[in-house]
Parts: sequence; C-alpha cells; structure tokens
Amino acid sequence: MRYPTVVSALSLASAVSAHVVPPAAADASVDCTGVNAISPKCQSSEAKYFRDVFYVGGRPVPSGGGNILADQVYVEKLTPSCGVRQPHPLVFFHGGANSAVTWLNTPDNRKGFTSYFLEKGYMVYLVDQIATGRSAQQDTTDFALANGTTVEVVQGGFTAPELAATYPQAALHTQWPGSGQLGDPIFEAFAHATVPYTTSLVAGENAMRASICSMLSMIGASYLVSHSSGAQYPILVSNDCPELVAGNINLEHSTQPFWNYGTTLDSGSAARPWGLANTPLNYEPPVSDPSELKVEVVGEDTLALRSCHLQAEPARKLPKIASVPYLCTTGEASVHATYDHCVIEFLKQAGGNPDWIKLADVGVHGNGHFGHLEKNNMDIAAVVEGWIKKQDAKKRKL
Repeated sequence: MRYPTVVSALSLASAVSAHVVPPAAADASVDCTGVNAISPKCQSSEAKYFRDVFYVGGRPVPSGGGNILADQVYVEKLTPSCGVRQPHPLVFFHGGANSAVTWLNTPDNRKGFTSYFLEKGYMVYLVDQIATGRSAQQDTTDFALANGTTVEVVQGGFTAPELAATYPQAALHTQWPGSGQLGDPIFEAFAHATVPYTTSLVAGENAMRASICSMLSMIGASYLVSHSSGAQYPILVSNDCPELVAGNINLEHSTQPFWNYGTTLDSGSAARPWGLANTPLNYEPPVSDPSELKVEVVGEDTLALRSCHLQAEPARKLPKIASVPYLCTTGEASVHATYDHCVIEFLKQAGGNPDWIKLADVGVHGNGHFGHLEKNNMDIAAVVEGWIKKQDAKKRKL
C-alpha cells in the first residue's frame, strides 16, 4: 500500500533541550500554583528531552491568489535526553477541545504522561488534531469550528462530576487536584487549555487518516496512545495501515458504536454511521454504504450501565482493525464506566480480541475522564507501559 508523500517539515531545535533549569530556585514564598508556575522562580518537574517540530501530510488547494496548503498536521518529536531504549515510538492523540499540550505537564504542574515515557526511553510524538491548535486550517469551508467547551461542561463532566452526579459512579471521583470548580487556579489552568475543534467530522477523519499513515511510513511501527474522541484516529489508521501500528491504546475511547449517549435515559443521538467512524471502514463482507450495517440495541439501559448499539448478528468483520493489538483503560468514576463496554463488544463482534482494563480492578481508584492529568496519573501510565511491555514480549517470541 502507498501512502501520501507530501510532507513539509520545520526543525526548530534539533539539539536543544526543551527543559531549562530556572534561573532562580523556587522557595516557600513563591506561589507556583496553576499558571503561576510560569514564573522563572518555579522549577519544572518535566523530563529533559530534545524537541523537533514538523507538519506532515497536506495537499495543495486552489484559491483566488494561487494554491494554499491544507490538511497538514502538526507533530512534535520528543527525543529523551537519556537516549532511546525502546523498540517502538509512541504517538499521542488528544481528545476533543484539547490540544497535544494535554500530554505535557498537568494543570497543577506535576509530571505529565510525556515525561513518564521519555524517562523510560521512548521516542514520543505529539499530534495536534486537524483544525485544532497548531494544526489550524485556512480552509474554513472544509473545517467549521465549534467553541471548545463551556466552564459548566468542564466542571460537571470532567473536574467535579461528583457535585452533580448524572451517573452513579461519579460519587467515586477523588483524584482531581484541587476543587475542580471555577475560582480554583488548577481548574482554571485546565479550563483555559480548552480550544475550538472542528465539527467537520468527515473532512477531519479523511485528513488525519492520510497524514498519520504517511507519518508512520517514515517513523515505523508505533504504539498509538489516544484519549477520548482522539481514539477515532487510531481506529482509522489501524484500518488503513495496520502493519504500521504496534498497538492501539485508548484512555477511555469515545468511539461508541453508532451512538452518542445523553446524560439521561432515552436521550442521545445517532453518530459514527460506520460503527466506530464517520468515514468508510473495510468490512468483510464489504460494505459500500453504512446503511448496509444492521444495528440493534442490546441490554437494558440504566444510568450505571448503558445499553449498546451493536451490529445485528451475523456481524460483519473488520479484519484489519482486528489484527492490531487493542487496549482500553477506564476510570472508576468516569462516565465512560457506563458505556466503554460497548466499544469492546463491538470489536469482539468484528473479530477482534481487545483488552479492557478497568483501573479499579488493578488498584487504581477514583479517576474521572481525564485520568492522565489527575493525582495518580503516574499509576495509570504504569498500567499502559505494562501492557506495552507485554505486547513487545509477544513480538519477540514470534
């Protein structure tokens, strides 16, 4: 299979560490809470690395004054200063209304996911989704934007769901640093990082699936690590270039088959007509139009455990996607505890053998949807690394 080869690159710092020792040491009189840590007197807890940035993919689009470049995706390449010691890179995909900065330091300035894996010797790539952050697009016809999200949605859905629980598990939420409410500097550091995102789902998926396969063809087989709605892109890449995906790792996948859930029973809306995506997937037997997929609702719908929209049996298979090792992790107190099982069941129907780790089952408790930013985020990173190590061991035996 051939992948698009149009790549523009801009190397900003091929041999400069992105971690700089502050000119003055922090002391007890300096407030380094939230955004206050921008002060040069506040020390960073992040790992040392070398940083390069690139734009991958893209295509010329005619305009009134000539051709503009569109569909290119911003990627940061982070090389651990301690040296690369692991066989496969990690490529990180953020969720909706976020950017790749979600993988760096946490809102309360603790070590982020990126640092954990850099210190373990992994090459890390951070991607801004198409039409988001530094992957902004000039073509607003193809890429309409929605506001990032409201303060109320951030508080009720992510940082303090326990205060007005719309599902029973929310009462277990204990791991957000700070109050999770407006006025708390940690909350505001997180809320300020929300950004507009594209509502042009088909255009976005088409651009990402071309650009990421192009990138992987240059860097080699990689583990794709995603959060929330970012999980749709590794699914598409697993469909298009599965030989370049060492594993598909999802922190609370938001690719619920055929449906987006509302906060009350009997609410929600149809979504992802191709099952896990808005654009075509390679089913067997083949599907030329998503209307050929027969869907049924399975299970009793409760706020603690939602019913699933699955294929009616006999289900069509997704052999390419099923060939890629798959992991989902789910937080004990997240709304995803109520419906992540639907993606797992869909993948099993499609011929896959997905792994699902409920974090509470391995002793990691109290997490909401943004577990990678919460107080025990390093415990979650260790769970992910453990799964990667198992996959690498299996590959060595082959």
